[in-house]
Amino acid sequence: MARRAVERELSRERILEAARHLFITKGYRAISMRSIGQHLGYSHGSLYYHFKEKAELFYAIVVEDFNHVATLLNQVMNNPPEQGMTRVEQLVMEFIRFGLDHPYQYEIMFMIRDEELLAYCRAEQGRCFELFASIVRRHMKEEGYVSEDWQSVPLTLFLSAHGFISYYIQDKVSFDDVKQAALTHIKVLSRSL
Repeated sequence: MARRAVERELSRERILEAARHLFITKGYRAISMRSIGQHLGYSHGSLYYHFKEKAELFYAIVVEDFNHVATLLNQVMNNPPEQGMTRVEQLVMEFIRFGLDHPYQYEIMFMIRDEELLAYCRAEQGRCFELFASIVRRHMKEEGYVSEDWQSVPLTLFLSAHGFISYYIQDKVSFDDVKQAALTHIKVLSRSL
């Protein structure tokens, strides 16, 4: 009976939210299942109902965040771009928006250096890039770009967006703070391609 009460009160979502916050603020290695439980006001044993180990919990966070980005990228593909922008420009803009409006998630997803954690992120990073690249390639085919560029342009755009985010993420600015700079960056990039 006590376990059922804990199951209702301590949701998977609450655990993920608390763990994400702790991993970001204190670092993955400094956090234990016990410290996550304490942060939530529960024993660490109650966390094991949802997650077998800390690594599984971390991976669940990574997958959730990458699924969110995939949803955003697919929305760009399914909705008309803002006036004055191409679909690819809108795609890059939304990627930058996500990175700057969710800096902690972005850092876990794309900027983590811990070798153990990279193993959890690499597959999801690849899946995210492939979705991004497929949208760019589809646009390039529709616009009549030469096929030689279909492989290099998506990576160039992705790395350029990542560089923009990496530069501004250090200053803890929101997307709205640098929206004009992002638009200028994207337009210059588009012209050079």
